Amino acid sequence: MLSLLALAVAPGAAITLYIYSRDKYDREPLKPLLISFLLGALATVPAIFIQTKLKHELNQYFPGFTILYFILLSFIVVAGSEEGCKYLMLRYYAYRNKAFNEPFDGIIYSIMISMGFATLENIGYVLEFGFQTGILRMFLSVPSHGAFAVLMGYHVGLAKFDKLPRRRGTIQHFIKGLLLAIFFHGAFDFFLLLQNNYQVTKHVSNGLLISGALVMWYIAIRISIRSIRLHEELSRQHYHKSDSSITEV
Repeated sequence: MLSLLALAVAPGAAITLYIYSRDKYDREPLKPLLISFLLGALATVPAIFIQTKLKHELNQYFPGFTILYFILLSFIVVAGSEEGCKYLMLRYYAYRNKAFNEPFDGIIYSIMISMGFATLENIGYVLEFGFQTGILRMFLSVPSHGAFAVLMGYHVGLAKFDKLPRRRGTIQHFIKGLLLAIFFHGAFDFFLLLQNNYQVTKHVSNGLLISGALVMWYIAIRISIRSIRLHEELSRQHYHKSDSSITEV
């Protein structure tokens, strides 16, 4: 039991510590980070409620489990509800916190929220389905949650510090970050969920569907790594600019 619990918690903890170690210029206080993690875990409650309600409606209108059913299930029911709930925690707690004072903080807080969500979700899966599920989710599901969080957090960070006209630029970045997270989350789930469609699996092997999910996983990871590097540079510039301003005064 304890070993399964450790297996479930380990990937989220590792990703959290890694991202925290990349915050080099104005490291965040622990209190808002911990609150963000707990809010991410709490976000599983409305996400599950929304998914249950929407899936019930979806099953009524698409009893045959068509391709459209799996598109709506993946992108709207699952990805939309999960990323939407995480976004609300990021937007209405972390973004407004005074500790959010550099571009990279968008990624930091988005990761904390997402890892809170993913860790609680992972505990449920691993305790129910066992060790093999824990290993698979360690390398796929939890890192994918991290990648989606970086994509969202990158644009939330830009929303606060971009030079675009304030209101227009802020809204554009909020929308772009949320939609990117939903798109890659939905695409990843879509290929995996299609394995439940008999009509599809008659013509397409499960291996090909898994490959599709892995391609989306890989692209999201690559973009997130690039986003981390870009925000590190922006935060470096922001830090030195602030430091020089203090010196001048």
